[in-house]
Amino acid sequence: MRRLWGRLSSVNVQKAVWGLEELGLPYERVEAGGAFGRVRDPDYVAMNPNSLVPVLEEDGFVLWESNAILRHLARGHEAHGLWPEDPRAAALADQWLDWQATRFTPATRDAFWQTVRTPADRRDQATIDRSVAASEECAAILDAHLMGRAYMVGERFTVADIAVAAAAHRWLHLDVPRIERPALRAWYARVRERPAASVALPPLS
Repeated sequence: MRRLWGRLSSVNVQKAVWGLEELGLPYERVEAGGAFGRVRDPDYVAMNPNSLVPVLEEDGFVLWESNAILRHLARGHEAHGLWPEDPRAAALADQWLDWQATRFTPATRDAFWQTVRTPADRRDQATIDRSVAASEECAAILDAHLMGRAYMVGERFTVADIAVAAAAHRWLHLDVPRIERPALRAWYARVRERPAASVALPPLS
């Protein structure tokens, strides 16, 4: 039995759902976090002491941290090709997974929270502006990297595309001014057409 805990409005849960859907793995998703609560319940804290989502359960095995979940799923089902076979390509996938977690998503966080989850009369424009500026730096890095490339690493879709595209989905749908990044837009449109993306990436909320 495979169970994923977490609400689909979480970018981190979206990554895990996308990975499961790409691999065609059966799973049950249990709503948790945000308005659904549960994450402070003793049984949940026993699984994840951070009280965050997502958490993956597989026949008694428990794993938290969304990119760790992506790596676990991809490495456990290598025939699907989500984890690169070449060691250097795998290292590059790791690089982009870490970059998404440490740079891109943190850069967008304040702009997301301020424009999507904060009432208009309580928003802090200076906070939004700082977040947009940091996000533009990341978007510029992505756009330059994706010039002439179909995917983040090598010639095929991998977990690096899942992680970065989930963050890009949030950035590209925020109601903020953005510099147009053609390569980033083309790549996002390409990976967004995948059936698993339609399940994993709902409108921002």
